[in-house]
Amino acid sequence: MHDSRRTRVLLAVLLVVALLIITVDYSDSTAAPVRALRSLGSAVFGGAEAATATVVRPFADLFGEDGGQPGKVAALQAQVTRLRLELSQAQLDRQQSDQLNRLLRTAGQGQYRIVVANVVAVGQPYQASVTLDAGSADGIRADQTVLNGAGLVGTVTAVSAHSCTVLLASDTTAVSGVRVAPSGQLGYVTGTGRSHGESGLLTLQMLTSAASLQVGQQLVTAASVKQRPFVPGVPVGVITAVLGHGGGLTERALVRPYADLGSLGVVGIVVAPPRRSPRFSVLPPTPAPTVAPPAGVPQLGG
Repeated sequence: MHDSRRTRVLLAVLLVVALLIITVDYSDSTAAPVRALRSLGSAVFGGAEAATATVVRPFADLFGEDGGQPGKVAALQAQVTRLRLELSQAQLDRQQSDQLNRLLRTAGQGQYRIVVANVVAVGQPYQASVTLDAGSADGIRADQTVLNGAGLVGTVTAVSAHSCTVLLASDTTAVSGVRVAPSGQLGYVTGTGRSHGESGLLTLQMLTSAASLQVGQQLVTAASVKQRPFVPGVPVGVITAVLGHGGGLTERALVRPYADLGSLGVVGIVVAPPRRSPRFSVLPPTPAPTVAPPAGVPQLGG
């Protein structure tokens, strides 16, 4: 046991010396001590030096006597940058693919014929609007409904040959007719901007005093005259707070849109409405209510 341990220690020392000699061998130094060390290494280690040099060569090339080769370091940095860009592009492509799949599923459920477009620019700060890469050459006209895989985005307000402008539902000048599920009672929503401390919320105003609102109720678009600018049944959002009458005759509420209007990518422009109203069939399922167990009843698990 003692001899075996001594042998392992000796081999470890010899390996370290061999690595040192090989690294020195790849330097450009011609000093007498270095030449002597090279000669000693060749005599003692012979073929072992050549084998180990194959492993050490990349490190000796990268970290030479001048502290490193700038060209190779720059090349490695460029490669890392390129790989990061490729990874970001792959993630973006995956995200766009997911958005497109959701959009096609929503359009299929509502029987909306759409032109798929991408958001290519954002409007001025005083107006919530975006520019899409589809225009009159693609069959786009003003006063058409725009949606994404989650729900209502807005309406087309201006069109050129290859682009169009969309006024988002969150803009303070945007007005959308809606129906409350499942009663079908009518109202309209407008954008609130930042008036309620959180951008993107909508304000719901009911049309009749008989309407009664509750948190969690869902909204869809009500059809406009000749279904422009709004086709029926597009999911709009869910009521998050009931504001009461507020001095008026009908109830008001705050609505959180289903579509994330601050993070839009792939959208669809409805170029042909459905033959029949989808009513509430396109709405996402409502979450099941959480029922607390009676006091004194032990809970299982956890």
